[in-house]
Order: sequence, then C-alpha cells, then structure tokens
Amino acid sequence: MPKEAVVRPRKSAPRHVIAIADLTIEQLRDLLDLATELKAEWTRGGNAPALNGRVLAMLFERPSLRTRVSFEVATRQLGGHAMYLAPQEVDIGHRETVADAARVLSRYVNGIVIRTSTHQRVQELANWATVPVINGLSDLEHPCQALADLLTIREHRGALRGLHLAYIGDGNNVCHSLALAACKSGMHMVIGSPIGYWPNESIVNLARESAQATGGSITVITDPVAAIRGADVIYTDTWISMGQERESAERRSAFAGFQVNANLIRVAGDAVVMHCLPAHRGEEITDEVIDGPDSIVFDQAENRLHAQKAVLHTLMGG
Repeated sequence: MPKEAVVRPRKSAPRHVIAIADLTIEQLRDLLDLATELKAEWTRGGNAPALNGRVLAMLFERPSLRTRVSFEVATRQLGGHAMYLAPQEVDIGHRETVADAARVLSRYVNGIVIRTSTHQRVQELANWATVPVINGLSDLEHPCQALADLLTIREHRGALRGLHLAYIGDGNNVCHSLALAACKSGMHMVIGSPIGYWPNESIVNLARESAQATGGSITVITDPVAAIRGADVIYTDTWISMGQERESAERRSAFAGFQVNANLIRVAGDAVVMHCLPAHRGEEITDEVIDGPDSIVFDQAENRLHAQKAVLHTLMGG
C-alpha cells in the first residue's frame, strides 16, 4: 500500500522562504514540527512522494556541499527531481537579467532555490518568480541553516523556550538567521563577538521585537566567557566567510580569544556544541571539541536534509 503523505495545515504557509525575518512565529513552528514528522516518517521506512512530478531548480552562484546535496536528496526522497544550475551555465544578472531568469524558470519548474552573494538578488528573484523561491544562502541570512539548527537543538535539549544559546564569533548571515529564529522561539541568545564584527543592528532589533512576544531575549557583548556562562547550547562559525579571504589576517587577529575550545566550554558546564560547517579546525573551534562528546555538529548537518524537506513540502507539496 502506498505511503500517505504527512498532512499539515496550509492556511499560514509562507509563499517563499527567503528570510527568517519574514516568517511568523507560527510559520517557523509549523516548519519545525513538519521537519520532525518527516524525519520520523523517513526513519520508519521512507517519505511519501509529496513532490511527485515536481521539479526544483537549484541556482547556485556560490560553492556548496551541504546545501546542494541536502536539497537534491531531500527532493528525491519526497519523490521530486532537483536540477543543479552552475554559475557558468546561467550567469544570472550578466548573461540575462534576474527578472528574465525568474520568469523563464517559473515556466519550467515548481520551485527555485538560490545560493548567492547578495540578499537583494534573492528578493528580486522572488519578486519576479511565479513559483516559490528558497534562500539557500545570502550575505544577510541563511534561513535553512537556522531551521536545521533549531530542529537539532530541540532534539537534544527538548523545548526551545527558555534555553540559553551562546553564539561565539562573527555576527554573519548564520548568526542573523539563528538570532531571529531563536528569539521567535523564546530562547535567550547571547552573542559574544569583538567590536566591529557584531551582527547587523536592524537584525538585532527585529530579533528583540520577536523576543518581546515570546519571552526570549538577545544580548550582544564582547566577552566570550561571559556569553558562554550557563549556556545550554554553544554555537560557532568560521571567522572568514566566502569573499572575505583578503581580510584573513585582520580577522584572525580580531577573533583571538574567541576560539571554542575545551577551556571555554568548561565555563558553560553542561552544554552541547554546534557549528554549521565547513569548520576551520584550529581557528574558531578545536578538534577536541568538534569531535568530542558534547558535539552535535554532525546531527546538525544531517538535519539540513530534514528541515529542507519541510520547506519543500510546505512550498511545493500537493
């Protein structure tokens, strides 16, 4: 007998997933709940073909391991087909306009995931496309990563509300989406980062507004030890993201003292450790920590698959 697809209420489903900032508290919770259901369904023997006959275009302008593979596999496990479009094949914005590419792809496929350098390009694509658009990474946000992060925290720490999440390092796109998602979930997030590398002030203000509704909070400080004290979850990311290679020496100097190592995590006591990968081992995190008993980094990587299934199911499912 064929499997029956997981059914979720669609009255509040988003049109696109291009930023955690755009999701309501209810939409975020629904995506996490659906990811949990789809992961359990897969573990029981496989997912129902909710994307049967549907095609996802993967428009990637930046290199990827987890985003590309997890989206391709997620689409196939839900019965659909994913088509990878390399930068040299499309050269969006140069060979043809974003608007033209969006309108053409919308005639061929049922959804588009884009991984690009500028958030404005994601927004422009969504403005012109008549099919759902998913942000696979931009300079402002990485929403699919944050969904996988919260799914992983929930699996290891239970209810999200009231948890203390310490983020140590660069206030980048990953930090932005994580902060917004954490505050929409009632978590207390403390960001430890040197002056000059704090998250975008408008993102922090949006996160703080959400926290007022959920009982969460967000704090940005320059002391990594104070940020981590009493944490339930410790999170870090690379100090040098794609496109910042020329700043390598400056960034390594600025982030000296912000490494997540054994001495630092002892301050927290009983905390799990996360990293969105790829990791620069020996810089922002040590081998001892990322490979140690407190690390849930590879559960986190796996959950990109299940979180993105929830996004695909919600946006492209029947």
